Amino acid sequence: MRSWPRPDIPALPGRGAAPRIHDDSSGRFLDSAKNDGTATLYVCGITPYDATHIGHAATYLAFDTLVRVWLDAGLDVSYTQNITDVDDPLLERAAATGVDWRELAAGQIELFRTDMAALRVSPPDAYIGVTETIDSIAGAVDALRARGIAYPVPTPDAAEAGAEDWYFDIAAAEAATPWVLGSESGLDLETMSRLFRERGGDPDREGKRDPLDPLLWRVERAGEPAWDSVVGRGRPGWHIECSVIARETLGDTICVQGGGGDLVFPHHEFSAAHATALTGERFARINAHGGLVAFDGEKMSKSLGNLVLVSQLREAGTEPDAVRLAILSHPYRDDWEWQRGDEQRAAERLATWRAAAASVSSDHQLDTALDRDDALDLLSAVRTRLHDDLDTPGALDLFDDWFSEPHSAESTALAARVLDALLGIRL
Repeated sequence: MRSWPRPDIPALPGRGAAPRIHDDSSGRFLDSAKNDGTATLYVCGITPYDATHIGHAATYLAFDTLVRVWLDAGLDVSYTQNITDVDDPLLERAAATGVDWRELAAGQIELFRTDMAALRVSPPDAYIGVTETIDSIAGAVDALRARGIAYPVPTPDAAEAGAEDWYFDIAAAEAATPWVLGSESGLDLETMSRLFRERGGDPDREGKRDPLDPLLWRVERAGEPAWDSVVGRGRPGWHIECSVIARETLGDTICVQGGGGDLVFPHHEFSAAHATALTGERFARINAHGGLVAFDGEKMSKSLGNLVLVSQLREAGTEPDAVRLAILSHPYRDDWEWQRGDEQRAAERLATWRAAAASVSSDHQLDTALDRDDALDLLSAVRTRLHDDLDTPGALDLFDDWFSEPHSAESTALAARVLDALLGIRL
C-alpha cells in the first residue's frame, strides 16, 4: 500500500548515538539498536475510521522521533507499519453510517496519509494493509494449528454449517515456547482479564479452553467480508496480523515494537506470543508505548467521540509545526490531556523562536567562532536529551534558552537545522 512522501531531513555535523528506550515488559531502559548498525521498528497502524486524532498523532510523532535519532546515529533503519483495514470496529462504523467498509477505509487511510505528510512524519518503509496479507496470515494460523497451538471452536452462526473459528491456545504455547502469559506486558492476571474484556476480547465465548485465548481466524458470517484460505473462508483475528506483517518485512526478532499504551494488552502481548510460537524466538527486544491522551477530562477515544482531529486543527488554520510542537512538549510515555488552546500556545512559542532567528545579531563584538561552538554545544545537548528515552520536552527547552540570546546567522542556521532534523519543526 502507498504510504506518504518522505520529509527532507537536514544533515548535521558528527553523529549522535542510538537512544536508550524504556522497555515496558522488563521495566528497564535498553539500547534500541543492534550492534551491527541496523535498527528495526514495527508500529501498529490505524484502524481506518476517525483518523487522525491527537492520540494517533502523539504515537506516530514519538516513533518518528526515534527514527530521526536513529538516522542521526548513522543507522540503517527499517520501519514497518500496518493498517487494520478489516476489523469489527471498522465494519460496525461502516454499518452505522451506511458506507461501504472499503470506501470508509480508503477515505480514512488517505486522510491519515495527508495528516502524516503535513506533520512531516517519516513514512514506514513498508506500509501494509491486512487485506493485502490474507494468505500469509491464514498460513500462519495453519502453522499454529499443525503445531497444536491453535484449536477450533464451534461457531453456530457461521455462514457455512460446521465451519469453526480458530483460537490460540495459551497453555499449549506456554508449554512449547519461551513465551508465558504476561511476559510481554508485565501485567498480572486480574489486570489482563479486565483489559481483555474491555479491549475486544471474548472471555465468555463457549468452547474456549481459556477465557483469555485470543481469536486467530474468524470464519465467515453472513454479510461479513471473507476470503478463501487454508483454514476456511473467513478473515484474520486482530493480533496475528501484526506478527505476520512484522516478521515478513523485518525478520523474526525486531528491535522495537511500538504503539499506543492501550495496545500493551492484549494486542502486543498476543502478537508477540503468536510470533514466538511460530519461530521459537522473542518477537521484540523492546516493547515501547506512548501515553494516552485525554480531552475534556476523559481519555481521547473513538468510542467516546471526544476527539481532537489533526485535520480539523489544520482546517482551522493551525500550522502543522505548532501541532507537532504542542505534542512533543509532553514526554512520550506519559498520559496527558490536550487542553483547549494548546495549539495557540505552541504557535506563540514557535513565533518567538522564529522572531529571534529572523533578528540575528549584526553586532561586530559577537565572536562568531565562539558562537558556532555554542551551536555545536546545543546540538550535543539536544542529542543527549533525545538519547535519554526520547526526552523531547527537555530538548525543546534547550531551544527556549538558545533563542533567548543573540547569535550569529551561521549559528542560528545550525540551530534551525538541529530543530528540523531531530524534532521535525521548521523555523
